[in-house]
Amino acid sequence: MWHARPGLELSRVRRPPRRVTLPSALAIPADLRQIGPPAAMTITAADFSAWFRCADGCAFRAPLTEVVYRCPRCQGLLEVEHDLDALRRRSAAEWKALFEGRFRGGEWPLGSGVWGKKEWVYPAIAVENVVSMYEGGTPLLRVDRYARSIGLQDVWLKECGVTHTGSFKDLGMTVLVSAVKEMRARGVPIRAVACASTGDTSAALAAYCAASGIPAVVLLPRGKVTTAQLIQPVSNGALVLELDTDFDGCMRVVQELSLTPDIYLANSMNSLRIEGQKTVAVEVVQQLGWKAPDWVVIPGGNLGNAGALGKGFLLMKELGLLDRLPRLVVAQAENANPLYRAVQKAGRASADVQVESIHARTTLASAIQIGAPVSAKRALRAIEALDGLVEQASEQELADAAARADLSGAFACPHTGVALAALEKLAARGVIRPEERVVVISTAHGLKFSEFKVGYHEGTLPGLRPTLANPPAKLPATIAAVREAVAARFGEG
Repeated sequence: MWHARPGLELSRVRRPPRRVTLPSALAIPADLRQIGPPAAMTITAADFSAWFRCADGCAFRAPLTEVVYRCPRCQGLLEVEHDLDALRRRSAAEWKALFEGRFRGGEWPLGSGVWGKKEWVYPAIAVENVVSMYEGGTPLLRVDRYARSIGLQDVWLKECGVTHTGSFKDLGMTVLVSAVKEMRARGVPIRAVACASTGDTSAALAAYCAASGIPAVVLLPRGKVTTAQLIQPVSNGALVLELDTDFDGCMRVVQELSLTPDIYLANSMNSLRIEGQKTVAVEVVQQLGWKAPDWVVIPGGNLGNAGALGKGFLLMKELGLLDRLPRLVVAQAENANPLYRAVQKAGRASADVQVESIHARTTLASAIQIGAPVSAKRALRAIEALDGLVEQASEQELADAAARADLSGAFACPHTGVALAALEKLAARGVIRPEERVVVISTAHGLKFSEFKVGYHEGTLPGLRPTLANPPAKLPATIAAVREAVAARFGEG
């Protein structure tokens, strides 16, 4: 078993770090309109601003450089609010041109899929404090063979796992760690950044902290993350603590730890993460020619990503980049389904539905094995605003759905399998019609879950019957044996 590297010092910050002067080759124009948008545009980055506000309606507001996660009046989660009047001063056409001009090609860090939307994410941050690994800009794949196999015509897979640490978590972590670097530059004494994780969050936090020289502490449920996920933060030098509990237990401990002001909380209850993750919605629309799909399906665990997706679509609608919204499906594993249970019990999905904590049972979709989702209200608001719904998937359904997508060239992680299984069930019931365009959000790279893939095809996953198993054949090294195997699979030549 891997253990944390001994001797990792979490030294206090005694003075603000010296401001970095970028070489001219990396210098960022002070006026970001120089990259991409029409020449007539006259509004600069300095015209935009954002701040924390209470998501539940209290009058509380705070700057983004303040160490705060909940409203001190009602204990509700915070949201990052942007000055929409300022954002509206650019037309929809100007925003599109700006984002197109930067996408995967703007000067650092504006070629990032997140920081190319800097004005919509964290407009006031100093560019020298941005910690980027060129996250985002991930492929949107049309999976026609898979679509036909389930009776649909137009299905796309947004491969958010094709990024630096192999999951969508990079999109939020670049914003959060950049914000911490900005705070430290201003003299805020943050000693380390900490998170509870089911694997992917810890990998993203450790990588971005390593890149910026900020200490990281990650709390993992012992024995409940894959080897690939565990070794990522170990390799990046984080203080890795494996606790004898599940994710919800780790979350309780890290929240107590972050009551110390110099330990900054990096979980998705921190709304800075949401700002980066909402750019997935913008990318999807941009990659579809600035048109919304009919449906977006996303797996849900702690549910911050579902809320972020809704926020991104709603902002585009508000600023005129979309004329209609897609419908949102949040998919949960049947073994860890508090949101699904709550919506079923209430008979509707709305912000006032109470999501009760449950004991999450073991699921192959380990990253969403969460019984007390912190961002349940965020997800419910998004589902309500986007006329959405919640579906669940059994272990058999998610494993078979992932294997079916793989036969069309994908390499789906088990969490993406949950979303695909939900899509298949909704298509079978006629809720999603054959001609409608669907985008499924793939949240992590399948290579991080190779044990799941091997177990499926070898038939060793407990309680499952792998209906699409394709185990390798073990043969003698003779042409006759090979020809026989080829004939058995494809027929005689």
